[in-house]
Amino acid sequence: MADPAIDDFYAVIPAGGIGSRLWPLSRADAPKFLHDLTGSGQTLLRDTWDRLAPLSGEGRIAVVTGRAHRAAVERELPGVPDHNVFLESEPRDSSAAIGLAAAILVRREPDVIIGSFAADHVIRQTRQFEFAVRQAVAVAREGYICTIGIQPSEASVGFGYIKQAGELIVDGAPEAYMVERFVEKPDLETAKQYFEDRAYLWNAGMFITRADVLLAELAVNEPELHAGLLELAEAWDDRDRRGPAVDRLWPSLKKIAIDYSVAEPAAEKGRLAVIPGHFDWDDVGDFASLSKLNSHGRNELAILGEGARVLADASSGIVVTQTKRVISLIGVRDIVVVDTPDALLVTTAENAQRVKGVVDALKLTGRGDVL
Repeated sequence: MADPAIDDFYAVIPAGGIGSRLWPLSRADAPKFLHDLTGSGQTLLRDTWDRLAPLSGEGRIAVVTGRAHRAAVERELPGVPDHNVFLESEPRDSSAAIGLAAAILVRREPDVIIGSFAADHVIRQTRQFEFAVRQAVAVAREGYICTIGIQPSEASVGFGYIKQAGELIVDGAPEAYMVERFVEKPDLETAKQYFEDRAYLWNAGMFITRADVLLAELAVNEPELHAGLLELAEAWDDRDRRGPAVDRLWPSLKKIAIDYSVAEPAAEKGRLAVIPGHFDWDDVGDFASLSKLNSHGRNELAILGEGARVLADASSGIVVTQTKRVISLIGVRDIVVVDTPDALLVTTAENAQRVKGVVDALKLTGRGDVL
């Protein structure tokens, strides 16, 4: 029998960003979270919704997304109430997105606990995920900001890390620890040291806290951003006032990640806790990650695309195709081929992180038609 939904919990899904390291698959009008990247038959956004609904209930999931993506989001999530779709006029990073949700929801429900979970991550072992979230909610009820860190499976240089400190004694959270500090993405030698030292967890960007606690931290660290979000929230549930308020205030909000505006300062004050997550997690940050995800760690060729026509001999890596072209690979290892109607990408897993540089170059040359 499934555990009941958590009465005082609201799940928040920030569904923004393009996922530029997955270009040309991920585009401004079809970002990463609107793709099926795992062969599940549904988008990453829908997978995220399905994970969260048992924890909060479908009526208590809010999605923060861009105006341009509203129709697609609502098609993917027909169960999301209209009043729980919070629209950004333009991307302003995670502090604005999550802070806006917190400011709106705390006006509706003063003691609400919110949890922020990215729309474009892949998580398996959902029962372990639910157990971690329920522990984090118990910690949040005690006034802490809580994150879920992932036990590393390798010495990765692609993720930031969280260093655990001492145990935190909270009823309902047997695995809770305090956080000593956050660490930026390390070099390989440092990552190997972190992997050997089991006190380090991957930073998965999940935050669970009382909404009023998050806003209080923002008020101290980013007072102008905090003031703007409160003004937006005050107008939000009045349809006539919302649009003008967003147009006036949103573009002026500071762009800053919530790690810097809330999490790191809270860690320094001893107000940040972590629950180790014992489940497979991936942020699908580039095509190397996507290849590993779909080949299940084996050194073989992964193929994504309905009706893909791929002939391969002694080759490994990933092919993602949106065309009916025949793609033939002979004797190439760790190859990345992304074939779309108007753009073709060919690289290797080793160079997958450099795809973002191509996107930046296309912007400079004015080739917005393929972005």
